Amino acid sequence: MQDRFTPRQQLQAEVTRIGVFDSGVGGLTVLQEVYRQLPHESVLYFGDTARVPYGTRSAAEIIQFTRETLDWMVSQRVKMAIMACNTSSALALEIVRSEYDLPILGVILPGARAAAFQGQRIGVIATPATVQSDAYLHAIQEANPHAEVWQVACPEFVPIIENNRLQEPATLEIAKQYLQPLLDRSIDTLVYGCTHYPHLEPILRKFVPANVRFINPAIHVVNAATKELNLLGINSNIEAIPTKFIVSGDPQQFANLAAQWLPTQLVVEQIALGLRL
Repeated sequence: MQDRFTPRQQLQAEVTRIGVFDSGVGGLTVLQEVYRQLPHESVLYFGDTARVPYGTRSAAEIIQFTRETLDWMVSQRVKMAIMACNTSSALALEIVRSEYDLPILGVILPGARAAAFQGQRIGVIATPATVQSDAYLHAIQEANPHAEVWQVACPEFVPIIENNRLQEPATLEIAKQYLQPLLDRSIDTLVYGCTHYPHLEPILRKFVPANVRFINPAIHVVNAATKELNLLGINSNIEAIPTKFIVSGDPQQFANLAAQWLPTQLVVEQIALGLRL
């Protein structure tokens, strides 16, 4: 007797997901934009939480981690990968794009172009590895040679977010310390050079002047993904199925943390991917 599928099972069999990956919960800011801009697209989300943060890692480590994640995502038959990590985008994107037969998008170029269009005195807050790469500096000045750009490395921000310390009084003081050099330059635009950092916006709004425009590259990379999906003719026209969440660290810890920003209870799985954790 031939197996019969329910409509939901048949739908799941037909769906090809977009892969979104990050070192932790930072990529949720990209995922939220996928939900908003691409409501028909289904997503496979991977957070490499066993090895977060990426921003203090070497370039060789970041490239290795990115390849391991992409190898696994290809095995899961994703149709597109969004590198929802600025550090990986800065250090690994151009290398891995030539190694995999699927569209791979990074967050830096879309975010930099948005900043270059909107501002002239631009501050970038990012991880040490992203700042050291000068990826935002080069991309912004390529799009707008007249723009002035200042960068500040913020190594404590990702651990603060991943360890759920946003409400601690010390977090506000750390944020002020990081941003003061940019405010002293009278910036008119502030770029979140890490997808974790939009989670800090309620704190930053307390002391960043109201005239400063915030650039969230998550918005712009998903806009770029929309155009790429349409151009390639691989956009979904069927109902999206629930996002599949996978992490390399503690799934419950990730679920508890993500509950602050996502409206539904998450089911999170753990996978090692053969990684050296």
